[in-house]
Amino acid sequence: MLRSFLVLVLFQFTGEALAIFFPLPVPGPVLGLALLAVLGAVVPGLLDEVAKAADMLLANLSLLFVPAGVGILQHLDLLRAEIVPLVAVLVLSTGVTLAVTALVFVGVSRLTGHGEEA
Repeated sequence: MLRSFLVLVLFQFTGEALAIFFPLPVPGPVLGLALLAVLGAVVPGLLDEVAKAADMLLANLSLLFVPAGVGILQHLDLLRAEIVPLVAVLVLSTGVTLAVTALVFVGVSRLTGHGEEA
């Protein structure tokens, strides 16, 4: 298990190093995950090596939301004071996200030729 975590941390570290040395608009952990996915397809057994640690992390993923919940409770008075703008921004951003997603879906459907049947 420790070896699995070490492999995951090394890939994250490598992604962070790539993000620092090359000014890419992608976070380091995402680069590390992409590198893990590419090497996992090429190197046999690599994904099996990290599977134990990944399964354990996923099983306990809810624990990672505890600090955010504590932060919300700690700043509850600020949230109460700004509830109207917060709700407005959440509703607006959700609507914009749905609209853009639908437009992208329609555009990709037309580009791939699947939108012509409808």
